[in-house]
Amino acid sequence: MIVSTMLFSVLWSLVKILSTRYPIDEVTFFRSALAFIPIGVIVATNGGLALLRTRRLSGHIWRSVLGVTAMIMGFLSYHLMPLADAVALSFTSPLLVTALSVPLLGEKVGIHRWSAVVVGFLGVLLIVNPGGAMLNLGALTALGAAVATAFVMVTIRQLNKTENPITIVFYFTLFSSIFTALPLPFIWVSPTWQDWGLLIVMGVTGGIGQYFMTRAFGLAKAAVVSPFSYIGLLWAALFGWVIWNDIPETHVFAGSAVVVASGLYILYREVRKDHDRTAPDAR
Repeated sequence: MIVSTMLFSVLWSLVKILSTRYPIDEVTFFRSALAFIPIGVIVATNGGLALLRTRRLSGHIWRSVLGVTAMIMGFLSYHLMPLADAVALSFTSPLLVTALSVPLLGEKVGIHRWSAVVVGFLGVLLIVNPGGAMLNLGALTALGAAVATAFVMVTIRQLNKTENPITIVFYFTLFSSIFTALPLPFIWVSPTWQDWGLLIVMGVTGGIGQYFMTRAFGLAKAAVVSPFSYIGLLWAALFGWVIWNDIPETHVFAGSAVVVASGLYILYREVRKDHDRTAPDAR
């Protein structure tokens, strides 16, 4: 998950750059279609066509619909507001995953973790600053992307029960490319030669990052893996400062700290619960 977060931070920065020159859907299409470069290599070196067999095609389609929705809304938020602010709001998704893991995954969440979720959302209110200028289309779009991302994470967890992580990534790449290609005849803007390089890097990092994220959710519970995504906030703040000279305001730092602390506390409680469960066996 840590490697995935680093790659996605590069992706976010490239999206913000390219979204000033091309329609969001076109950027999303290239992110999906060019991801076939690393995904094709991964499939070929890990079993080939046998990996593409699935009995859960509808599940892959639903995961792709959610994923495309999350990508388009997320990419739009990067375009509309400073990168670190948008990424900070996107970190609502791990809190939502903790809540959704109860009805959708059957996982047990105690009072401590529910309290952390509530505190985390108070941190989101600090970031958004309802009485200030940040409660705008960009913020609302980022929060919408976070909701869609939370459902993506839970859906991946469900698919991982029967599907190989590579299979999940392949079908997401396939269907997201198809979905985002549909509007292209009406919005197409031809990329420059220089931008082709950026688009290729964006697609490759997105494909590899997607694989590592999916793999992470297959190796551990959703409530454990999700908090590690917070590392991306540090990268987003760094890239935003270096590339666009954007420095997050004090309330963004404060709210982000609350959200991150809540996520880390959820991780702590989950690890402690697992330890308590296995402790009698150790004795």
